[in-house]
Amino acid sequence: MEKTKKHADRPPYGIIAILMVGAFISFLNNTLLNIALPSIMKDLNIEASTVQWLTTGFMLVNGILIPISAYLIQKFSVRNIFLAAIGLFTAGTILAGFAHVFPLLLAGRMLQASGSAILMPLLMNVMLVSFPIEKRGMAMGVFGLILMFAPAIGPTLSGWIVEHYDWRMLFHFITPIAILVLLIGLFLLKDKKEKVNLRLDFLSVILSSVGFGGILYGFSSAGSKGWDSPEVYGTIMLGIISLFLFIYRQIKQEAPLLNFRVYRYPMFALSSCIAMVVNMALFSGMILLPIYTQNLRGISPMDAGLLLMPGAILMAFMSPLTGKLFDKIGGRILAVTGLTIIVVTTYAFSRLTLHTTYTHLIIIYSIRMLGMSMVMMPVSTNGLNQLPKRLYPHGTAMNNTLNQVAGAIGTALMVTIMTNRAESHAKELGKAAMQHLTAPPTKAALAEMKQQIMMQSMLEGINFSFLIATFIAAVALVLSFFIKRSKQAEDLEGKSQAKPSEKKIPSKLAEN
Repeated sequence: MEKTKKHADRPPYGIIAILMVGAFISFLNNTLLNIALPSIMKDLNIEASTVQWLTTGFMLVNGILIPISAYLIQKFSVRNIFLAAIGLFTAGTILAGFAHVFPLLLAGRMLQASGSAILMPLLMNVMLVSFPIEKRGMAMGVFGLILMFAPAIGPTLSGWIVEHYDWRMLFHFITPIAILVLLIGLFLLKDKKEKVNLRLDFLSVILSSVGFGGILYGFSSAGSKGWDSPEVYGTIMLGIISLFLFIYRQIKQEAPLLNFRVYRYPMFALSSCIAMVVNMALFSGMILLPIYTQNLRGISPMDAGLLLMPGAILMAFMSPLTGKLFDKIGGRILAVTGLTIIVVTTYAFSRLTLHTTYTHLIIIYSIRMLGMSMVMMPVSTNGLNQLPKRLYPHGTAMNNTLNQVAGAIGTALMVTIMTNRAESHAKELGKAAMQHLTAPPTKAALAEMKQQIMMQSMLEGINFSFLIATFIAAVALVLSFFIKRSKQAEDLEGKSQAKPSEKKIPSKLAEN
């Protein structure tokens, strides 16, 4: 009898392993694509303002679907959700691998994102349920190290594939692994789920999709259409109005899609703001650096990927150390130090030239990732620590959603700034060059002059974008000085609803 009980209490390692492999390949897939963006731009003959949708669109779909994942996890079994998620991811990977036009490639990425958005929260939920509190830290540590392995090998692997094969091989490489994981899940995942009477609020889903989608589309379109275009400011205004209605609806509902009541707790609200601002500043580098290294400097995709590897490895090794430091000294010192590093290194990236050494780029990027490792986990953990236990899932869902959306908007904004600055600088350089001409140039001289103007203007656009990112990161640095060490707060809702005459509920019953 005792053996049976121990076996029943044992975490489902098989299920966790299958879910972890699924989450790993989805995470790896996202890091593979960044280095390939310049190659995709050349092959499909598209601009940076268009290709960035492969990144921002992926993050936006994640941001929209992560809140729905909480409903899906409660409503359906782990097996059914996993098979649906990995099925969507596999279908998107196959579609993207055979895409010869950009809309088809983008559709494949959106399908991938719809599956990826569900996989991560599902794995997190299974691990939280499966491990007791005293063993959860170690389990999450192993989980974190495995996932950190993806950004460490992703860019280098992507660079090697793009250098020796067509960029579509990135998707063909993932496809058989995804199919294998799908088949393993189909035959080995066995779990039962009692029927739960839950209703999805479709109006909230529509309002959030139009809200986040409208704002992102407006920022992304400004690079090609200009800020004065009705399509740009019209979609941004539509997004803001929809988002306002979405928030108002969530506040009024008893079981909201996203619980905005978590912002009643000041340290959580502050940590959420800092994380969003940092994501806006940091995600821009995912597109700007590959464009600079490959398009302007002619650095091979393989070497461009190797450039990012030391920073990713440093971040992976720093994560557990940062966790220990956070327990000892709190979040403010780490956040202030990390954000100071981010501000300084981001400013260093705004001073790039056409002759900046490869070693200099590696050092600056690695130090920037060191700063990032000191900010993201301590800030978000400090905020979540203030929430009552009942609101942990809601705080996590809110952070995941808004971080994805902030990263997507930040990327779109930085690419738009880069494009606009490059265009205006190209006109200035063109006028100056024509004024200094004493005789009509030959065709060869004119082509060379245009090439030089294009490179100088693109460099100016990248530098200006990093300069704006520096100011955005500086805002987060100022906010970090207001961080205080969090203690778990009383449940404001529970306190207001409780009556003084009520008897204390036994802890075991209260947990149920």
